[in-house]
Amino acid sequence: MWIAATLIASLAQTGRNAAQMGLTARIGTMGATGVRFVFGLPFALLFLAMAALAGPVPVPDATVFGYAALGAVAQVAATALMLTAMRHRGFAVATALIKTEPVTLALMGWAMLGDALSPQRALAILVATLGVLMASGRGWRRAAPGPALLAIGAGALFGLSAIGFRGAILALPEGGEVVRSTTVLVITLALQTAMVGAWLALADRAALRGMAAAWRESLGAGFLGALASQFWFIAFALTPAANVRTLALVEIAFAAAISRHRREAMSPTQLAGMALILIGVAWLILAGASG
Repeated sequence: MWIAATLIASLAQTGRNAAQMGLTARIGTMGATGVRFVFGLPFALLFLAMAALAGPVPVPDATVFGYAALGAVAQVAATALMLTAMRHRGFAVATALIKTEPVTLALMGWAMLGDALSPQRALAILVATLGVLMASGRGWRRAAPGPALLAIGAGALFGLSAIGFRGAILALPEGGEVVRSTTVLVITLALQTAMVGAWLALADRAALRGMAAAWRESLGAGFLGALASQFWFIAFALTPAANVRTLALVEIAFAAAISRHRREAMSPTQLAGMALILIGVAWLILAGASG
């Protein structure tokens, strides 16, 4: 189930990133960052109402709110860094560098949540991450230090946010994976909407007006963001976050394959990188099944 949830989340997230990138030029980085939260919250509330039909909604305590706040703040910062890096270095290069996230995420999950980090899991994550860099071509090597560090920093913050979200889900006292995941999703988006909304109201009212003017595009990005987060959170409830983010690396292989079909042949290094991604992901799944 966590594999299916991760793949659905990856597809929705790819669409959301593209939609946010298109909005950045029109309403600015913080405006495009806020879209996924402000316009995603109503959809999360709808998801929770649907989940509540199957059983009671768990009551969060201070620990849940603490983990959710950690994840919320880290994700807002990561999204802003990601969009900034994409503006400077382009979608493909920034995405490749952000996808170094599973390495730091595995270490943080082990240190903060006690998630198991066996030698097999660690090697599988490293193999898949190396494959990402190889499959993405040489663009990431030519990235200037500043934008490259922004992208890597965004990846680390996305990893920290995943730790916060998984910690909040595990801290809820009752309920199945779906209702607990959706409860944390609503808490998280409410916190993020309050933070980003307050910032924009004080410092960038033009972005708020831009979000309202581009409401159709913003609504689409918000829906895709909420949908992606819903399935990320379900996956986090079922397995360590590093497993989820490593499996999500297959989107790089898919994107590279589409790029080859539409534009140009891939180099032997890129083909080898795709193979490493698939080997690392398969290794991770087998390690999880045997463990």
